[in-house]
Amino acid sequence: MQRATDPAEKRAGASGWVKCWSWLPDFFRPAPPAAPITDPEKIRAGFAWYRPQILLWTTIGYGTFYFVRKNYSFCMPLLEKQLGLSKTNLGLILTLHSVLYGISKFANGIVGDRADGRKFMTFGLAASAVVNVFFGFSTALPALIIFWMLNGLFQGMGYPPCARLLAHWFSPQELAIKMSYWNASHSLGGAGILILCSVLVTVTGNGPNEPGDWRICFFVPAAIALVVAGALWMWLRDTPESVGLPELPETHVAAPSTENAQTPQEFRAFLWERVFSDKYIWIVSAANFFVYVLRYAIYDWGTTMLKETKGIDIKNGAWMLVYFEFAGLGGMLLTGWLTDRVCGGRAAPICVVCMLLAGGTIFLFWRAPPQAFWLNTALLMCTGFFIYGPQALAAVIVVKLATKRAAATAVGLTSIFGYASTVLSGLGLGALVQHLNWNWAFGELIAFAVIGALLFTAALPANVRNYSEPVPE
Repeated sequence: MQRATDPAEKRAGASGWVKCWSWLPDFFRPAPPAAPITDPEKIRAGFAWYRPQILLWTTIGYGTFYFVRKNYSFCMPLLEKQLGLSKTNLGLILTLHSVLYGISKFANGIVGDRADGRKFMTFGLAASAVVNVFFGFSTALPALIIFWMLNGLFQGMGYPPCARLLAHWFSPQELAIKMSYWNASHSLGGAGILILCSVLVTVTGNGPNEPGDWRICFFVPAAIALVVAGALWMWLRDTPESVGLPELPETHVAAPSTENAQTPQEFRAFLWERVFSDKYIWIVSAANFFVYVLRYAIYDWGTTMLKETKGIDIKNGAWMLVYFEFAGLGGMLLTGWLTDRVCGGRAAPICVVCMLLAGGTIFLFWRAPPQAFWLNTALLMCTGFFIYGPQALAAVIVVKLATKRAAATAVGLTSIFGYASTVLSGLGLGALVQHLNWNWAFGELIAFAVIGALLFTAALPANVRNYSEPVPE
């Protein structure tokens, strides 16, 4: 599709599609809507085919983003030992990466609401894989920082297209359950990379006390990510309209003109009304900050924390975090089902309960005797179960408030808060432990769980049926 460059053509009313997308790079622009399918049987068969494909490949794709992001978390003890990096340096890399990741998710959320989700996600995953290779060849701290910050930039292209795709292919009445299924990507990806890295450093090492070179944990996941990026290109599709299907029932959002023909000014006005002026989206975003402090403090520092507070080696510590992730998967699925089937689509009450229970299990884990391996494992699993419920449901709340036309922007806003949390869970926690001890870190996490619960309480009045509301004038 060529840009319209002739002024007379524009004045004569050139394609609204061209004018709408002219500010995007050519590669990321969606294809124009396909010829509409009118046969009811073909429409039914089309949705029956594409909806499971979208859910499956967004789940696999986003889970693979973890393979080229959370491999760093596993390798932190190895980087400390093999490269002589301090905990403060490790936390600095983690924080700079995550802050840029959050900013990238926010910026790409705004772009992602107007771009082809298939192209956006595929490019981001492939670029992250390439950066992982460069990181693996680096040893100097400045190079490690630069490449991991670049990785954060490309990682921000994973979540926004998923939000766009899910909001277009699934109705609000089923969104909590379907997004809970999709959120399995977090746990499957997080657990999968821990298992993969644990196997890699074991088979290339000389026993449990001499694990293999950390670099292999970046090269192998990068190769896997490139293969999955190719699969995303083949199997993902952007919206129902892009393949000739009609708009999904019950997902229409009132607008001055059709979505593809909207001017940038109209779209900016819509974003302001649906996202940036909605106080509940800001409240949920602030709550998401504390959810992510808990989640990443445990995941990113998990192997180090378990070794230093419980005397557990890196391999067993990695498996404990695998159990933490799988328990989180159970928490996401159950809370999504409760939201749609029991709470009438209201997710905030469940988030309040989960945050309080997460604080309680963190306290019990802190006080559990180090030699009680299975008790510590069970408490860590309970913590994961309660943390991952709010982590998934925060996105559900803001997508319903923003509607499908601004879904990527809304989750981008929550994400910038979520990944800004690594100022505390990354650099802050590393410095706290290095200069004080882990007792201070556990006390901090418990306090943050309570603050998160209070913020979700403030979001209880949020409207869960925003699709039926007209766009405010």
